[in-house]
Amino acid sequence: MKYAALKSTMAAVALGATTALTLAPGTALAAPAGGYVELVKQVAPSVVLIEVTKVTEAVDLRRQMPQGFPFDRFEMPDTDREVSGLGTGFIISEDGQIVTNAHVIDGATEVEVTLPDGRRFEGTVLGADTATDLAVIQITGADNLPVLQFGDSDALEVGQDVVAIGNPFGLGNSVTSGIVSALGRNINSGPFDDFIQTDAAINRGNSGGPLFDSDGNVVGVNTAIFSPSGGSVGIGFAVPSNLVERVVTDLADDGQIERGWLGVRIQPMNDDVAMALGYDTPTGAVIADVTPDTPAQEAGLRRGDIVLSVNGETVADPSDLTRLIASALPWDTVTIDLKRGGQDQTLEITLGLRPSNPT
Repeated sequence: MKYAALKSTMAAVALGATTALTLAPGTALAAPAGGYVELVKQVAPSVVLIEVTKVTEAVDLRRQMPQGFPFDRFEMPDTDREVSGLGTGFIISEDGQIVTNAHVIDGATEVEVTLPDGRRFEGTVLGADTATDLAVIQITGADNLPVLQFGDSDALEVGQDVVAIGNPFGLGNSVTSGIVSALGRNINSGPFDDFIQTDAAINRGNSGGPLFDSDGNVVGVNTAIFSPSGGSVGIGFAVPSNLVERVVTDLADDGQIERGWLGVRIQPMNDDVAMALGYDTPTGAVIADVTPDTPAQEAGLRRGDIVLSVNGETVADPSDLTRLIASALPWDTVTIDLKRGGQDQTLEITLGLRPSNPT
């Protein structure tokens, strides 16, 4: 689980073939008096424990001690050492593809997956995407595994019931519940932030675990929390399932992610420009520069253009534009509505392939 520590006054703390599980018709799952018993019975067999082994580089402590420090009193390790880590994942294919967070398996030399029935399997990382903190693992030697179904995260509403299942602190298949606290959160963890915020308890070891709606569909992957202490304070964040499904399908195919690309530098609209255009508050993404020989230049985007929507979806700020373009595929054609010189314009742009380190 990614953590951030609160600083000063309330500052930010730091698919292959699938067979989806379906719930029995008429099963009441939405926070009944008896709780989420039926939901958990249906989905828990698909939530797994992930244990990883990583090698950390040796640190020469002598370089960090004052001159003349009596080193002979202490053992000073000079070799690399192995460390262990825990996380959660969930099964998305009958033959053993598993979704988790990229930070769970980052740097792992060994990955071991334990199913709820106690069976243990060696895992192979098929691919990881640090930009969205998602990864896909493959286990072999198991078949007819219970598979979870992705729900529509765009249909979520604030106040809706959600359930998280994971392995906090290694306590296997722990269940917590809460509500959707907010949608579209940007916590400055990457270029495509669009998190679901929930007050369902999430702790170390929950990373990579599923967040369910009351129908038992995966609507998010639990990834990060805000916390002054490292423990849950009721502010957790999950990657939305619609993004997860796109990314893991791509990773499972060839281990690589292909994203759309314009070829521009962008910045927020300032208050003066917003006032001149008649907006109450700044909105949109301002094109600060257009890179030569890019889809943006070929389509006629210009410095100073203010992008207001992509394919009808509102661009409130630069992060929205980045996310919407990257969510499209290379060579897709998108419709961009913009302001130029105070006039409304619409451009059709065929996207390129986003470089690994765009400038």
